[in-house]
Amino acid sequence: MIKFSVLDQSIAVFGKPEDQAIRDTIALARLCEDLGFHRFWLSEHHNHPTILGTAPEITMAAIAQMTNRIRIGSAGIMLPHYSAFKVAEQFRVLDAIAPGRIDMGLGRAPGSDGLTGQALNPNGRSNSENFPQNVHDLMSWVSNQPLADQHPFRSLQAHPKSNTSPEAWMLGTSDYGARLAAHFGMPYCFAYFITDGQGTQRALDVYRQNYQPSERFPEPLTSICVWALAADSEAKAHRIFKPRLHWKLTRDQGGIEPLHPPEVVDTFEYAPQEKTILQRLTSEAIIGTKEQVASSLKSLASMFEVDEIVVLTWAYDDDDRRHSYRLLSEAFDLQK
Repeated sequence: MIKFSVLDQSIAVFGKPEDQAIRDTIALARLCEDLGFHRFWLSEHHNHPTILGTAPEITMAAIAQMTNRIRIGSAGIMLPHYSAFKVAEQFRVLDAIAPGRIDMGLGRAPGSDGLTGQALNPNGRSNSENFPQNVHDLMSWVSNQPLADQHPFRSLQAHPKSNTSPEAWMLGTSDYGARLAAHFGMPYCFAYFITDGQGTQRALDVYRQNYQPSERFPEPLTSICVWALAADSEAKAHRIFKPRLHWKLTRDQGGIEPLHPPEVVDTFEYAPQEKTILQRLTSEAIIGTKEQVASSLKSLASMFEVDEIVVLTWAYDDDDRRHSYRLLSEAFDLQK
């Protein structure tokens, strides 16, 4: 049985204060729990004009206090920026707030530009090279498992302890993360929306072929994260999609900014080559009625034989985004 979950990035839009995006994310998490989604994940980006979710662990704590069932996770914590021990402590606290509901998604990508990465951690490059060891240490600390006898930090323990522990996931867009997830016997999520699907099958094959069973996960567990948008009509979905479409075009041209409203996007004049790009992006997008979008997502799940689909949706109007998730909940019959 395929599970359906949500990723949110707290998107900036023109005409709305940035801090409202965080409150909208928390409100969306409460709605997604009511709608029957399995997980609610939060991304981590820094110094980004569009994606305002800079501290998923803090927003997770707020969501944990306002929900009762849905799993809450990071997608992901960009570990090279941080001390593995500090991250372990943070997630032990999160697990104390919402026992048995915390997902600890990990990534190696900076989620930022080089200068921002240096500001976050001047030693981030060397920390990135030690990523496998840091993942190992973090997983040991967060699950209260001992480190090797010769480990310099063997005596340290991450508190508070309990009889539950976060579920660790590896996130990625390449073979590297897939191999690491397989090595540690942990679940793996491929960011399909980042690569527009490229490399998905290869990464999942690498993960499955090299998987080393762990006590918690004797079998490989896979998911893909997909950008999708549903509306009451196909025309309405295309209308709501326009700000995201324009954003992708301008991002690829080197400009990153908040989402414009659809009526402002209507005023932009595009060169012929830009129109060609927009047509291609539209043809590749998963947008439409709830039946159309659900069919596309189920086809992807079947094609890649994944256990779960994580859906990311942007919209200028938060009501449109919320309604998209309502429609998908209906299409997937998640509230049964």
